Amino acid sequence: MFSFFSSLAHAHFILKMAAVQGGLVDAAEEKDIKTEPASDGFGNNNANDGRLLSTSPGSSASTGSNKTVAGAPEDQQTLLAVLQFLKKNKLNESVEILRREAGLPEDSLDPKGTDASGAGSGGASGGVDLEGGDASSLLSRVTVSASAGAQAPTKGPILSLDQPDVSVVLSAYSQQGDPALYEVYYSGLKKFIETVLDCHRAELSQVFYPLFVHMYLELVYNNHESEAKAFFEKFSGDQECYYEDDLRILSGLTKKEHMRGNETLLDFRTSKFVLRISRDSYQLLKRHLQERQNNQIWNIIQEHLYIDIFDGMPRSKSQIDAMSGSLAGEAKREANKAKVYYGLLKEPEIELPLDDEDEEAENEEGKPKKKKPKKDSMGSKSKKQDPNAPSQNRIPLPELKDSDKLDKIMYMKESTKRIRLGPDNLPSICYYTFLNAYQGLTAVDFTDDSSLIAGGFADSTVRVWSVTPKKLRKVKSAADLNLIDKESDDVLERIMDEKTASESKILYGHSGPVYGISFSPDRNYLLSSSEDGTVRLWSLQTFTCLVGYKGHNYPVWDTQFSPHGYYFVSGGHDRVARLWATDHYQPLRMFSGHLADVTCTRFHPNSNYVATGSSDRTIRLWDVLNGNCVRIFTGHKGPIHALAFSPNGKFLASGATDGRVLLWDIGHGLMVGELKDGEILASGSMDNTVRLWDAMKAFDDLETDDFTAATGHIHLQDNSQELLLGTYMTKSTPVIHLHFTRRNLLLAAGAYNP
Repeated sequence: MFSFFSSLAHAHFILKMAAVQGGLVDAAEEKDIKTEPASDGFGNNNANDGRLLSTSPGSSASTGSNKTVAGAPEDQQTLLAVLQFLKKNKLNESVEILRREAGLPEDSLDPKGTDASGAGSGGASGGVDLEGGDASSLLSRVTVSASAGAQAPTKGPILSLDQPDVSVVLSAYSQQGDPALYEVYYSGLKKFIETVLDCHRAELSQVFYPLFVHMYLELVYNNHESEAKAFFEKFSGDQECYYEDDLRILSGLTKKEHMRGNETLLDFRTSKFVLRISRDSYQLLKRHLQERQNNQIWNIIQEHLYIDIFDGMPRSKSQIDAMSGSLAGEAKREANKAKVYYGLLKEPEIELPLDDEDEEAENEEGKPKKKKPKKDSMGSKSKKQDPNAPSQNRIPLPELKDSDKLDKIMYMKESTKRIRLGPDNLPSICYYTFLNAYQGLTAVDFTDDSSLIAGGFADSTVRVWSVTPKKLRKVKSAADLNLIDKESDDVLERIMDEKTASESKILYGHSGPVYGISFSPDRNYLLSSSEDGTVRLWSLQTFTCLVGYKGHNYPVWDTQFSPHGYYFVSGGHDRVARLWATDHYQPLRMFSGHLADVTCTRFHPNSNYVATGSSDRTIRLWDVLNGNCVRIFTGHKGPIHALAFSPNGKFLASGATDGRVLLWDIGHGLMVGELKDGEILASGSMDNTVRLWDAMKAFDDLETDDFTAATGHIHLQDNSQELLLGTYMTKSTPVIHLHFTRRNLLLAAGAYNP
């Protein structure tokens, strides 16, 4: 089942999907690891993330290679600059670790000693190819230099280290022509595009927005303020409506001084705007600019735009609009060509005993063998390895404890009583309303077995409730535990202190609003992320904070446990998502590439991939093994605040502040459906409604013949209203969270807003 929440408030857009959890296995033996240059996720090495890479050189060491990389002089200078920064802040241990990993001599920090031929040039988005390598390197080698890899980039992409590069970034705008001719150039191009054939007009119109921005910035940079203002007022109204927020920010840049240190400007300048255009349309544009000798516009296209040319028919206006809207244009087709193992891991083989009640019921019916198949192992349904699934030991996963096995047996029993949902059999909805939540409810999560609910609040507290008759109890003190007979059968009950039993517990520790919370699969731990820049791990046995993970220096908008536990991911205002392990203080992976806040994070059901949504209006899929970006999805027109994987791991649903729910095929890397306003997808919204959609119909209606390899896009059917199965209103409660139980009861939660 999908479950999805659509929000118009920041960090309130939550998307949940009931997922099938895979098995847990051990890591395999070690193998050699080869080192490759970092990729920007588009197929161009070190092309798109130069700004981010300059702030996180430690991550090249943290990817765990024991071989040095011969870097370019720029890479060496960047690495030395980072070492100087760490040394200046008296992080000597980090300096030594990074220096050794990069293969630099001990005198490399000497002002006279600038030769560092062994400097590493890897980046945070992944510079080491671990495919086929040792899975345990994710833990054993990466974290050796974690302290170095985490220190430099914690302040996000705009660091003091970036400041020397700002002048370089802006200097490109010094090459400009007569300011009085800018309107003439732009008007001439606009008139030409309006007169071409209809089939080419939609594609060529894509160049208007990036050209407008760069021409305006050139005028501002060269102190032509009046010309820049006139240019903006004349042509800003011609841009697509989904760039309205960006244009509002751009309108505030009226002086050269405003451009320095502006994050939006640096993003736009350092990341080439990607346009996907057919070869025929491109030749038309090129011929026109050459005939008119319009070098000003041609130079901007060559320097600031990336034209992704394809052979075939030009795309229609609707096809282009479906994929447009992100901060840096569309994704290059090469960005979605990497192999993604989206299949589920094979379930562990666990015997499922029959209950006495079941046996008695069978005997009464005279059919004792009716339920015999349920005694098969849990893994019986997946004895054949899914060809699209990763190997069991691709990444190290925790071993199954006895309690995990008992929980999986319980899960299997619950699954036998699961209601089959469909258009004619919609789920019941149970709504949990938080009354008198004056503290400001900002996040909600349910445990997998739906026994606990947790809320994060703006007053920096986390509150946990039991939604069953069983009350919450703390473990006894150490002195009392020594008096317990540890050999008794009910030792787990005896260690609990009945004096502390209550229906709810309050967790104190954060110093800012709590924006994200997540229960561990075994229900022993709870994660919370906050505006204070930390992620905290809480014990649900003692209801105390065990660890405070410090890596983000800005608000952390979301965090989530892996379906297999142990790992978790966080994302925040610093534009970087981080992969953690509960027993490591420093992150194992840093996923950098987004051009704005990482607003939501989700683990793939097989735990091998992490999806991140951002305010840059893109969704990225990251490989946990090597940190590479393997998918980039564009199409949303607003910040993305909700993600959910289908239970089979093949599809991804996303929701944004543009009010749209988009469906993506992970294997093909394509959009497969859109909902403008398992089998059932549930969406919740700040408009106080829960909606149910027929997601399977959206997938079934999609024909493989519709996939167009040349354009990387398919024709979407406009049937979203046909997919809507029902709308359910609350009295006055915005929907904060949705959760499908193991029996397919839909749980919803939110704070009453009188």
